[in-house]
Amino acid sequence: MSLVAVSILVTISIVAIVILTSKLKLKAFIALFLVSVFLAFTTLPANTVITTIKEGFGNTMASIGFLIIFGAMIGITLDRTGATISIANYILSKTGEKRSAQALGITGFITGLPIFCDSGYIILSGLAKSFSSKSKIAMPFMATVLATSLYSVHCLIPPHPGALAAAGIINVNVGNLIIVGILFAVPGALAAWFWSKLMIKNKNYPPSAEMEPDNSVKIENLPSAFLSFLPIVIPLLLITVRSLINLFDKEGISLIYKIFRFPGEPVFALFIGVLLALLLLRKKSIDSMNSVFSEAIEKAGPILIVTAAGGMFGMVIKATGIGESAGKMLADTGVGLLVPFLIAAVMKTAQGSSTVAIITTASFVVPMLQVLGLDSEWGRMLTMLSMGAGSMIVSHANDSYFWVISNFAGIDTETTLRVYSSSTIVMGIVVFVCVWASSLFLL
Repeated sequence: MSLVAVSILVTISIVAIVILTSKLKLKAFIALFLVSVFLAFTTLPANTVITTIKEGFGNTMASIGFLIIFGAMIGITLDRTGATISIANYILSKTGEKRSAQALGITGFITGLPIFCDSGYIILSGLAKSFSSKSKIAMPFMATVLATSLYSVHCLIPPHPGALAAAGIINVNVGNLIIVGILFAVPGALAAWFWSKLMIKNKNYPPSAEMEPDNSVKIENLPSAFLSFLPIVIPLLLITVRSLINLFDKEGISLIYKIFRFPGEPVFALFIGVLLALLLLRKKSIDSMNSVFSEAIEKAGPILIVTAAGGMFGMVIKATGIGESAGKMLADTGVGLLVPFLIAAVMKTAQGSSTVAIITTASFVVPMLQVLGLDSEWGRMLTMLSMGAGSMIVSHANDSYFWVISNFAGIDTETTLRVYSSSTIVMGIVVFVCVWASSLFLL
């Protein structure tokens, strides 16, 4: 099948998901499954259709399934015990309610440095709801502030796998990339902030109802801020320490690496967070714990299914080869930093994974660096940042992170597309413009 025909079918599929979920209100899983099957049967060899669909669903479930379940357990426990109220009260007492969104954005940016954006969002989503409810700020705005602050560093900075692998391919100093990447992630996060604020203007989006007064948790019975923070802070610290150790001990031979190897794995770190969250329960009986586990599993189930279905759709698109073909076409344009940016943007939009987009783009771009005038220390650095900026565009229905945000924030698909997805376009463009402007002085 020709590239044009595949491109048309992929475009139709993406539009179909948007229409089915936002206009016809069909359940996201059914919409994703139907469209994935349609696209697979019309573009892939018949003997690969079932395998591709299963792999897409299963691989996504394997990569973030435990994270969603344990994250839901932490969130439910924090909510039931009133810990989210304690956390919100503490932070807002330091920042003021008018600056709660800023506080959330800074928190997301910092915690996003060492951990995956989906892990960070799952852990902090309850906090976003608490802030939204307490400060009466629209939940779509709060969700986007948190999501984009995590996303900005995820796409640009090691030790995130995409940036780390691409840095090795392009031969960029990792330490320098972390420092420079942070500088360029800041304007991206700020651009997403102002854009999302514009998107909710005059729309009357409601704040989260997560923290409406609940007679079952009286103010005097709230847990301490210290205990409330532990289930969030400790997992993040463990993951951060392990990530930093990996930068200096890639072979894993040091004693400190062996100590943090398993506790710093996101799955184990979140499980430790679950255990710490159970300390918040006033009645530490098996029945109380099982009640929390049951509610968390019920909440995580639909999120798991929809997120894995998003991965399934992304795998089908990837199998069509459209991202690779489009990338090769753009590679022949010879327009400097715009090449890695456009290749990464097309691949991200087409197949959903920022990590896949930036790693594949790096492989395309390496042979062209000299021709593009980018075969220098700063040229390679700016190439890396251009790819990172492109890998932000566009996070939509084929990105599992999109569905994590939508489901954990409790906002519908249409609103998530309008506020969050459009913000990823703006932040990617702003970061690239900053990179391009810097190249005028550095190259």
